[in-house]
Amino acid sequence: MPSLCRDCFAPFSEAKRCPSCGSPRVVSHEELNTLSIAHMDCDAFYASVEKRDNPSLQNKPVIIGGGRRGVVSTACYVARIRGVTSAMPMFKALKLCPDAVIIKPRMEAYVEASRAIRRMMERLTPDIEPLSLDEAFMDLSGTARLHGAPPAVMLARLVKQMQSELGLSGSIGLSHNKFLAKVASDLDKPHGFSVIGKAETDSFLKDKPVRLIWGVGAAAQMSLDKAGIRTFSDLLRWERTDLIARFGSMGDRLWHLARGEDRRRVSAHTPMKSISNETTFYEDTSDPDLLDGHLWRMAEKVADRAKAKHLAGRVVTLKLKRSDHSLLSRRISLRDGTQLADTIYRTASSLFHQVGDQGPYRLLGCGLSDLISEDVADLSADLLDPKAKQRTAAERATDEIRERFGTDAILKGRSLR
Repeated sequence: MPSLCRDCFAPFSEAKRCPSCGSPRVVSHEELNTLSIAHMDCDAFYASVEKRDNPSLQNKPVIIGGGRRGVVSTACYVARIRGVTSAMPMFKALKLCPDAVIIKPRMEAYVEASRAIRRMMERLTPDIEPLSLDEAFMDLSGTARLHGAPPAVMLARLVKQMQSELGLSGSIGLSHNKFLAKVASDLDKPHGFSVIGKAETDSFLKDKPVRLIWGVGAAAQMSLDKAGIRTFSDLLRWERTDLIARFGSMGDRLWHLARGEDRRRVSAHTPMKSISNETTFYEDTSDPDLLDGHLWRMAEKVADRAKAKHLAGRVVTLKLKRSDHSLLSRRISLRDGTQLADTIYRTASSLFHQVGDQGPYRLLGCGLSDLISEDVADLSADLLDPKAKQRTAAERATDEIRERFGTDAILKGRSLR
């Protein structure tokens, strides 16, 4: 069976240790040298960046997130052993791991690390489809001749380079399609390298739970449970037409995935669907001034991201979560698309006032969707608001000042609330 040492990259026939360097970090598989679709997932990315930048945290449980009322963004593996998971409420995480070090996210540091990893990936293939800052699909088909080595070798080199140059680790999933590559990357975290070949696809999936399918959340899982579908074997008993009748387009996708079929290509140009920002408050609040200040700061962040991506949005969305965790969501379509913080804020504020006094609230968010090019945005002045052009000019001038002198060079009074 073809085998590869993940430390010295020596190829050899199957063995428990590398015959060249003695390392036990060996990956073996019949199809090791022929598979080319990969998923790379960084290990506890945000927490790993923090531990790299602050070695005193190395052996401590670290949780990245907001205050006690927030949720966990990332937990290091020390904290995960105690039961802490991503998206867990912070108060619950602290009950499980009271000695955890809580760190507020430093997005600029994570973005910088992500870009460095992306540059390493680009040396392997141009076909990269990022899913987030810390994970991406790669298609290395046809690259063996270029690199003089099969994709498996180049992927092993990638994660070793990440470790040596960036102090960050990742796990690799290698297979014949995106679905199985993503499943494989979760099989042996952290520092994993797992392979799912074509020949073993049916036997591998047979008794696995359907929650392995990316995108099957709690609500979808409940619907599948009601239909008696808990494993891939359960899915295989359904006719394709019956799955579509019961679950719509998701049913057709489930029928294919039950057979390990995924024809989606690795696309480097998957369009962004929305831009949003939200915050969870330390304490529930109905204070209109406090909420208004947060809404402005969110509108600014959404606008900044839209401008950086040269995008605009035709739909503004407001999201509110009450103290009982019930959600309120409002959205409105604009005549023109916008990327202006002033327009996003005024529209979201109007939606907020339409909701009325239904607080106190524990979460507030706003966003843009139905994204378009900035070239066709904010073109027409509002005839009912003669000062709209003046505010637009002021915001563009503010953007130039902030770009030249820093984001804190100029602030609106409402941002200090």
